[in-house]
Amino acid sequence: MVERRIFSSTNRGKNLRYLDDVGIKDLPNLKVGFLLLENFSLPSFTQALDTLVTANLIRSNLYESSTFSIDGKEVMSDLGIVIKPDNILSSSSLDACALFVVCGGLRTPLRESPTMKALLLKASDRDIALGGLWSGAWFLATAGLLDAYQCAIHPEHRLALAEAAPLSSVTSESHVVDRNRYTAASPHGAFHMILDWVGRSHGAVLVEGISGLLAFEASRYRRSNATQRPNMTVPLREVVKLMETNLEEPLQLDQIALYVGKSRRQIERMFNTQLNTTPSKYYLELRVTEGRRLLQHSTLSIVQVAVTCGFVSPSHFSKCYTGYFGHSPSKELRLEV
Repeated sequence: MVERRIFSSTNRGKNLRYLDDVGIKDLPNLKVGFLLLENFSLPSFTQALDTLVTANLIRSNLYESSTFSIDGKEVMSDLGIVIKPDNILSSSSLDACALFVVCGGLRTPLRESPTMKALLLKASDRDIALGGLWSGAWFLATAGLLDAYQCAIHPEHRLALAEAAPLSSVTSESHVVDRNRYTAASPHGAFHMILDWVGRSHGAVLVEGISGLLAFEASRYRRSNATQRPNMTVPLREVVKLMETNLEEPLQLDQIALYVGKSRRQIERMFNTQLNTTPSKYYLELRVTEGRRLLQHSTLSIVQVAVTCGFVSPSHFSKCYTGYFGHSPSKELRLEV
């Protein structure tokens, strides 16, 4: 029987949707509500929603999303696409939400709504996390819910927010997370805003999985570039980049040490303190992960995949693969290419 292996945190995230529940805790189901305002930014909304949908691809039923409007009627987005919301905004509909996001846009009228304000205040009293997309922060701020908070809003609306809510701290960032307030000024910011909330609610491993999956889907047939990992120091990123770009003929640790100007011991210490693993184990995880990608998305044979990923033999590849994924390479689902 092949001994089961567990990926280190970074590589575990990349492979999370392919792993069974060995060593993975049950994750709670959370509901996210989106209030769609007239001419809301559809790209910002879909970026946020896609992040949650991708999380559910990795672990089913983690997140449930619902859309709302003030009056329950259809809402026109900034792209001219009409969205029919799931429900009318009400106090009872807010109660189930872990996060509630106000979705604005460039042409969304900045008008105070007594109904919206009252419900947002109730949501705050119930400790529901509140967010705003594009101009959404303006509506939170005018309800007094961004006083003494930093926030992000599209540049076109910064002056309006500063005048309407002088106690709010308006930044030029694409997204800002300040305690339980989540705001984004752009579609790119919306993605990272929701990703930050996912990290707080379900952990960094899931964030790695979402980021890896979305980056992979953007470039399906080639290995994606090494990502900039903020939890790694610059020297460790350099080591990981060397490993990621040398899978077919793995480098010896002494070679890597020479390239990056560090000693073996220094590199081993970096992996231990920052990733809680060893260089050799991490390198193996990268190669096994690439093997899975090639098996699923190429027509290469198992022998060719083993060689491409730097394994000395198909049997060694099979043993390592089975250890991590619970089945041999021959049992892997070969996806359509």
